[in-house]
Order: sequence, then C-alpha cells, then structure tokens
Amino acid sequence: MVEVEIFTNKGCPSCVNAKQYFDTKGVQYTEKRLGKSRKTDLEFSVRTNGAKKIPQIFINGEWIGGYDDVIKFDRAGELDWRLGLAEKPELGFFRKIIRFLKGEKY
Repeated sequence: MVEVEIFTNKGCPSCVNAKQYFDTKGVQYTEKRLGKSRKTDLEFSVRTNGAKKIPQIFINGEWIGGYDDVIKFDRAGELDWRLGLAEKPELGFFRKIIRFLKGEKY
C-alpha cells in the first residue's frame, strides 16, 4: 500500500489543489497541517531541508516536492506507478542519462 503525506497550511490554495488531485485519483493521504504542533513543524523543516513553500508531498517516504512537481510527475507518466496505480514506465537511454546527471532517482 502506498503512503502519501502532504504537509499543508490553512488557507493554501495549492494545498487544496494537491489534496483534490489525490482525491480524484482515489489515493488516500495523510495531511500534516503546519502550525498545529512543534513536532510537525520540525519534521517538515528536517524532511524538506527547510523548504519555504507548501504543500510539500512525500510518496512512500520519498520527497516529491510541491503541487507543481506532482503535476510534472503525472505528465511524465511517473506519478501513477509511484502511487501503485500503473506499471513502471520504460525510459529511453538518453533520458536515463539525463536523470542520472541531474541526480534524480528512478
């Protein structure tokens, strides 16, 4: 089972969009609201290397980034396999090299 965590804040339109995006895919997630507890705020800071933007999304413990990053993963055909909804897509040789040079996981 896939584990999705979304760090959010009250009144954040991108946070609402991210949650709705996962809702439309039928994927359950855990919302972690910033400002509610020091523990959550500290966890956010440590896991995101002090990110300043929200939401910040993790899939199976891997930091995906914000809502725009989720959209990029989806357009690249990678989001559904990360969510366990599809098979892992095949990458061409050059795309693998580019990802390697950028330090991206795949």
